[in-house]
Amino acid sequence: MMTPEVVLDIYGEALWLIVKMVTIIVVPSLIVGLIVSTFQAATQINEQTLSFLPRLIITLLVIIWAGPSLLGQLMDYSTTLITSLPTLIG
Repeated sequence: MMTPEVVLDIYGEALWLIVKMVTIIVVPSLIVGLIVSTFQAATQINEQTLSFLPRLIITLLVIIWAGPSLLGQLMDYSTTLITSLPTLIG
């Protein structure tokens, strides 16, 4: 039966999966951005593309590297949710 506790559990699992996926993709970009910003501050180079391009490349590499795992986790969650719907509804 679909109780508020079950809905909150499903919502919590989905939210945790989203947070995990975003963290894996965004944190390396933030670290590279911090390193590049520190380099720019030390050398007084104020070029916007110098900051953007390394972050873009790192983000794409992380998506290529971790993408299959993240997609697998998302598909596992979706499959579990879809297969458990009949028991949750009735």
